[in-house]
Amino acid sequence: MSTGTEIFGHLPTGEPVYRVTLTGGGLTAKVISWGSVIQDLRLEGHAAPLVLGFADFDSYPAHSAYFGATPGRNANRVGGGRFTLDGRDYQLELNENGVTHLHGGSDNIGKRNWTIVDRAEDRVTLRITDPDGRAGYPGNCTVTCTYTLKPGGTLNVLYESEADAPTLANVCQHSYFNLDGGADAFGHDIMIAADHYLPTDERLIPTGEIRSVADTAFDLREMTPLRRQTEGGRVVYDNNFCLSPERMQKRSVALARSINSGVSMEVLTTEPGVQLYTGSKLNVPVPGLEGRRYGPFAGFCLETQIWPDAVNHAGFPKAVLRPGETLRQETDYVFAKS
Repeated sequence: MSTGTEIFGHLPTGEPVYRVTLTGGGLTAKVISWGSVIQDLRLEGHAAPLVLGFADFDSYPAHSAYFGATPGRNANRVGGGRFTLDGRDYQLELNENGVTHLHGGSDNIGKRNWTIVDRAEDRVTLRITDPDGRAGYPGNCTVTCTYTLKPGGTLNVLYESEADAPTLANVCQHSYFNLDGGADAFGHDIMIAADHYLPTDERLIPTGEIRSVADTAFDLREMTPLRRQTEGGRVVYDNNFCLSPERMQKRSVALARSINSGVSMEVLTTEPGVQLYTGSKLNVPVPGLEGRRYGPFAGFCLETQIWPDAVNHAGFPKAVLRPGETLRQETDYVFAKS
């Protein structure tokens, strides 16, 4: 076992779950092989963890709401779990309330053990193959994840997916961020550079409308207090913000800042969408990192990805991966303390 790699726990089969510690760029990250999870993330000069997580492995399969995970092969939701590809109809597992397909199914890659294929002091690469037919997906799909700590407080996340048959593919980094270590994230301001968002139905499936954020609570084009938007249940964010109609060169799309700690996080991505989820459903019965309790709004997600249910909407970005193609999704989370 290489330096900085340890056994973090074991699966019921006895298979070890490894944890790797990365350092670089003023950051320290701990990554576990199960779910390709970012288990802990710290910024030099700021004591509290920047992400929600657990100090022990057993709490992850039992209680994690995708804390730090890499869900897929298709992250987010597919309406009714149904799609048509090349004239053939597919039915995916309905793992959310029996009516929706979420994050790739009940045994998706965010809940399975990956293989560590390369590592250095400041980076680690993990890989997993999602087999043909699992949860109803066609084709074998191999996903490679590389986390790199770069200068200037940058966590770089690179996903590369390949398949041997036409399939859906879309993965994301599902960390819940809290930039001050408080009991909730209300003390944060947030900005998302999106002119449009996707309204959803009662199952959180996009209706198909691409709606302007103007004069709505979804207008986050300037720094906006999360407290004002979300406290008291005024707005419960679990929506895709439309950054662009297709994948682009990596550019800055979001900024979050704690007014309590002075820690900020800028998000740069290649992806056409970002899902803002403010953790309204969190109610974790066991302690998290440093004994913290994770209740509603304990952290927020900025999941950079293809728009949800894209395969079922003609005007949404492409969500299909074909043999010979590589789906390359790259995001930087850049942390600083003022």
